[in-house]
Amino acid sequence: MTYKLQNNGFLMSTRACGCAKIKKLNTFDWLCDLPEAQASTDYVEVQFKNTRKGYYLNSNKIPLQRGDLVAVESSPGHDIGEVTLTGYLVLKQMKKVNYRYEQQEVRRIYRKARPVDLDKYAESKAREHDTMLRARKIAEELKLNMKIGDVEYQGDGNKAIFYYIADDRVDFRQLIRVLADTFHVRIEMKQIGARQEAGRIGGIGPCGREMCCSAWMTNFVSVSTSAARYQDLSLNPQKLAGQCGKLKCCLNYETDMYVEAQKGFPAKDIVLETKDASYYQIKTDLFKRLVCYSTAKDSMANVVNIPVERALQIIALNKKGIRVDALSEQPEEKSRNEFGDVLSSDLQRFDKKRNKENKKRKDFRNNQDNNTSREADNRTDKNRKNRSRNRGRQNDNNNRDNSNRNRNNDHSRNQNNPDPK
Repeated sequence: MTYKLQNNGFLMSTRACGCAKIKKLNTFDWLCDLPEAQASTDYVEVQFKNTRKGYYLNSNKIPLQRGDLVAVESSPGHDIGEVTLTGYLVLKQMKKVNYRYEQQEVRRIYRKARPVDLDKYAESKAREHDTMLRARKIAEELKLNMKIGDVEYQGDGNKAIFYYIADDRVDFRQLIRVLADTFHVRIEMKQIGARQEAGRIGGIGPCGREMCCSAWMTNFVSVSTSAARYQDLSLNPQKLAGQCGKLKCCLNYETDMYVEAQKGFPAKDIVLETKDASYYQIKTDLFKRLVCYSTAKDSMANVVNIPVERALQIIALNKKGIRVDALSEQPEEKSRNEFGDVLSSDLQRFDKKRNKENKKRKDFRNNQDNNTSREADNRTDKNRKNRSRNRGRQNDNNNRDNSNRNRNNDHSRNQNNPDPK
């Protein structure tokens, strides 16, 4: 095991703890930096293709680390796998999967994988896809109602495991004989479910994270539609179904919490009686602890939301034969939303703001128009004064010209007609 010194402290090796390489059903070894924990057991967890794991005894005391490829005992021959866990946590994992080495055959680790073993292993893996396609055609020719989802060859190429999905019981004895004659290997058939197939293929769920079945889930519990009803989810199969075509496993995560929270709520079949009408329960809000009642069974008519305590109080009064005046003790008032929900707020606020801006623009334009009209009036008055002043000057000039012309005419007339005296 290697350590790195940083900031006056030791950091554990990323290869040993498993941080550097994240695989399906990966287990974080948080005891990898404790030598006594690593030496507490000789059992080693080895993972093969996809999610298949096995526990083998390191009887030869081979120094192994996480990520090492090893050759392990198999029947027949040997198989090649990757070491995924060593030390004390292997015992915990064996207990988790109910693996009892006292009652089962103990298989051993032969050696670390040699280059010859790796070449044979790569050659076997390269034949898996073609073998799966050929096996599907053979099953279709034999008219078997089954789907072969994956094929896994053993490390030495002497054995092949066929994983298939089937709704009913399938008699595949003839299929095994045909496959053995076709591929010349030992055949083993394993039936898996749709959830296990999705876990083997892997992918990203609608939550944006790796699917639970391929990340950490090993035991699959059946999921029913009642889990969606308890959580008031829409019974839409396109939204509730996962990539395997079944209901999502995550529907079971919070179902117990919802069931526990609904214990204090009144039953749905209880009718609340008032002096005016009868009210039927339509829906409940577990987070706000409110119950919604309506005067119609199948529609939202005269809807009233009341707290759970008020509903239980009315039920107790109805049992005594007392009918209340109204469901709510106080008239409902529209409370202001503290979080500013856009959907529940008044959408006309945009129009009001726009009206204010339009009014400001209109007033500004009116002021500009008034100023322009005043300037135009002033300009008109000034032009009128100038025109009248020019007109007066022109008249004075005309009168002056006329008087001069009259003087000249009189002078010429006097010269032409001298005085007879």
